[in-house]
Amino acid sequence: MFTKSKIVITIVSLFLLISTTVSAEDVQKQIDEIKGALPKFAIPMREVGDRFQNIYFAAQGGNWGLAFYMSKYMNGAMNPAKVTKPKEFEDWKSFYETTFEPVNKAIMAQDIKAFTKEYNAVIKSCNACHQAMGYGFIKVVKLREPVDKGINYFLKSKGTDVPK
Repeated sequence: MFTKSKIVITIVSLFLLISTTVSAEDVQKQIDEIKGALPKFAIPMREVGDRFQNIYFAAQGGNWGLAFYMSKYMNGAMNPAKVTKPKEFEDWKSFYETTFEPVNKAIMAQDIKAFTKEYNAVIKSCNACHQAMGYGFIKVVKLREPVDKGINYFLKSKGTDVPK
């Protein structure tokens, strides 16, 4: 099984191998092509939106593990932006670590009242951010049903059930 460090070592090794047979310009061109193939910000944000909606239904159903799982992978979905949109990624990171943190705390506490309050606050924050960034035409609303219908949102679990 490949770990992150093994993958990084393999990629670096490939770059070193390539760099001995091709010019620095060719290597840079390949790096730029790889970077260009990564999703920028809009595509990961689409996944963020879907997972954000599912968090609500998981919490409402008492599936706190699923709620935290969705939050964890919602955040992870933004990782390509570290490379493709570093400034925007820093904005996302700040949002997730500060504005969204009360939602995660409510999930871990299995506190539906706090969760609902904080979740609704995040919706307002998202819409304010979209407006400030020139994307006021993107307005987050709470859906009436989850995006992923093939999941049991009522399976009782805890946030701590999610593997690290």
